[in-house]
Amino acid sequence: MKNGEGEIAVRMAREVVDAEARGKETGHVDAPESFREKRGVFVTLHTYPANRLRGCIGFPEPVFSLASALVQAAQHACHDPRFPPLDESELDDIIVEVSILTPPKEVDVPDPRQLPEVVQVGVDGLIVERGPCRGLLLPQVPGEWGWDAEEFLAQTCVKAGMSPDTWLDSKTRFYTFQAEVFSEETPRGKVSRKETGGCR
Repeated sequence: MKNGEGEIAVRMAREVVDAEARGKETGHVDAPESFREKRGVFVTLHTYPANRLRGCIGFPEPVFSLASALVQAAQHACHDPRFPPLDESELDDIIVEVSILTPPKEVDVPDPRQLPEVVQVGVDGLIVERGPCRGLLLPQVPGEWGWDAEEFLAQTCVKAGMSPDTWLDSKTRFYTFQAEVFSEETPRGKVSRKETGGCR
């Protein structure tokens, strides 16, 4: 994705977040033709300047157009169940970040102990599935927390509500994906591409 399109994605998400926190309906949001393509996307909100997570919701699978997925993810990020609903008073102290995902691919290894060898920390995001449990961590996360591949696998299991060593069970399925990440540097400020290295 071009940097200009990444900036448009963040500006769109910001417009939706501002409207949602103010209790207003999101009006028509203009988007480039390329935003009609179906893409997975996550919208992450961080406090500024403390950089604490304030909300992170998205769609791992490319089931909606990028424009539609962005609007829905931005609305839902304001109501992340881990936090109180985003209030209008917080809008000037929030940074909006957008992660645009590649389609997830299942990791196929003969022995789960080989998983750390194929997971690329700083490049891959992870999805874990086992029975009804499912969890996802974006590619930014391990770099932000200083995790190696084993810890990344373990923490993805924890995110899914499972024991950290569940990744060693052959019945546990993992998928990798990559992301292009764009973020405001300051609230409503300049948008830049981020090296994958915040949603927890």
